[in-house]
Amino acid sequence: MSAKRRVFLSATGAAVALAATAAVAVAGPVAKSDGPPESPKPGKPAAASELRVMTLNLWHGGAKVDDGLAKQLAVIEKHRPDVVGLQETSGHSAKEIAEELGWDHWQSDADLGIISRFPFTSEVETSQAAAGVRIRIDEATGQEVELWTAHLGYDPYGPYGACFDGMAVEDIFQREAQSGRTPQAEAIAKDLAPKIAAADETPVLLVGDFNTPSHLDWTEATKDSHCGYGQVDWPVTKIFEGAGLKDSFREANPDPAAVPGNTWSPVYPKHEGSTGVAEPQDRIDFIDYAGDKLTVKDSVSFVEGDPKPVPDQAGNVWPTDHAAVLTTFTVG
Repeated sequence: MSAKRRVFLSATGAAVALAATAAVAVAGPVAKSDGPPESPKPGKPAAASELRVMTLNLWHGGAKVDDGLAKQLAVIEKHRPDVVGLQETSGHSAKEIAEELGWDHWQSDADLGIISRFPFTSEVETSQAAAGVRIRIDEATGQEVELWTAHLGYDPYGPYGACFDGMAVEDIFQREAQSGRTPQAEAIAKDLAPKIAAADETPVLLVGDFNTPSHLDWTEATKDSHCGYGQVDWPVTKIFEGAGLKDSFREANPDPAAVPGNTWSPVYPKHEGSTGVAEPQDRIDFIDYAGDKLTVKDSVSFVEGDPKPVPDQAGNVWPTDHAAVLTTFTVG
């Protein structure tokens, strides 16, 4: 996908110009999960002792499957997140999902979106390839969180340089900068720095499709799963870690060999979907956080059903080419 200039719209319609590289991610097989039991359509609670946070790339707003909106809603209603950071909304999906659920929402004109069953309490702010809003999760105490969603540049994609071209790590890192991911991460970390400094009062969540693996996943113990590479300190995840953000999935699942958590791609086992060379499988969707009031209780990556690979994906129950990530935090 070519680079685009994105204009983000607040919930009231105010426009904020943001230049960023558009991203379509590259994705890996994940464990299938039936998830928690189904519940009635979520409403707006007064308080939260737990906070369920999801990130989900919607794959061109659900256009790649039949009945995309209905399938997106099924994911939200079954897995019961409280707040969701969305990517690839195609300028409409966050609004549509939130209106069906009766939730608060923010919808950009193109890519990003945020939906929440708790009320928004601020205007949306933007950074490079990211946007965020403050959300009150407890009316009794006034406790709020900052939720930011991000979609970083996608091309060139690091694991392709490693697995297809056998590039040296130094050359791969040059391509990370070329893709826009490294400067985008640096800009986001800089813009979030004052919020992270105050995160023990107002926790910060940065979720999204980072279009890069994690330095916590490419290790000596997992090199057989990553084309023979051992420890690779992927710049984006190192930048966010250095900024004071923690990777909630790896907090809950500290052994990447035992629980890879891959999110790219349930429909690309091969590079062309069902044909071509094996597609590198990686965890490229993240829920990062800062603040002592949040404690990770559990974190999973998941898909529904048994998705058929591209180009036979239209009938899939699962509406996207990424796995979702859901982290449950205790609050307090």
